[in-house]
Amino acid sequence: MELYYRQFGESRDGVPVLLLHGLLGSLVNWQRIARKLAETRRVIVPDLRNHGRSPHDPDVSYEAMAADVLALLDELAVPRSVVIGHSMGGKTAMVLALRHPSRVERLGVVDIAPVTYSGRLAMLLDALLALPLEQVTSRAHADELLAPSVVDKAVRDHMLQNLQHGDDGWRWRNNLQALRDGLDIISAFPELPEDAGYAGRTLFIRGERSNYIEPEHLPRIRQLFPSAEMTVIPGAGHWVYAEQPQAFLSVLEGFLQS
Repeated sequence: MELYYRQFGESRDGVPVLLLHGLLGSLVNWQRIARKLAETRRVIVPDLRNHGRSPHDPDVSYEAMAADVLALLDELAVPRSVVIGHSMGGKTAMVLALRHPSRVERLGVVDIAPVTYSGRLAMLLDALLALPLEQVTSRAHADELLAPSVVDKAVRDHMLQNLQHGDDGWRWRNNLQALRDGLDIISAFPELPEDAGYAGRTLFIRGERSNYIEPEHLPRIRQLFPSAEMTVIPGAGHWVYAEQPQAFLSVLEGFLQS
């Protein structure tokens, strides 16, 4: 699948940085970080399949998403890159590193672990699918309609970035139905060979107020990523780089420069 993408700092030398967004996100989420990193580096930011401007497909597996990213790197003639992924993008980044370690110079995983999560995001996806698009008159109106079922204004703002107005009215840019149908796959982590592992430099970045990386996940992280380091961003929840961008950038720059 040919992913839609943007590049920043294209003329920079050195190993490019690849930024992968999370579920229901898009490359727009990374633009502030990408522009800052592009002051010294080449940065590549795609929309993953079923998100943003990239094509839709019922296959939501991490193997498929990692293959899409690998094809993009091949298209851009990038032999190795620093791969940074948040949430679903973090799992995609991990699968890419585990399946194709020679293509990943180092790995950054933002607020996600290589484990299965249960009971998350189904209600959110259901609320988005239930939004009566034919009644929506504006993005502000959509916000009002979503408010009773999606109480957190920050989450609504994040989701409504994917609502677009065209000649046929309002529509979701994301393939919500495929994501809802495949949520169990997205919430899980692929089965891997017993000897699977990525020995390269790896950093897990956790939000202090998030519960996506818990102590019980550490043995699996260490098994798959024996060189993994862990850092916590104070005051951040799951959307670490959006909630605490300066602290996140400081940690990421240190990781990239070391």
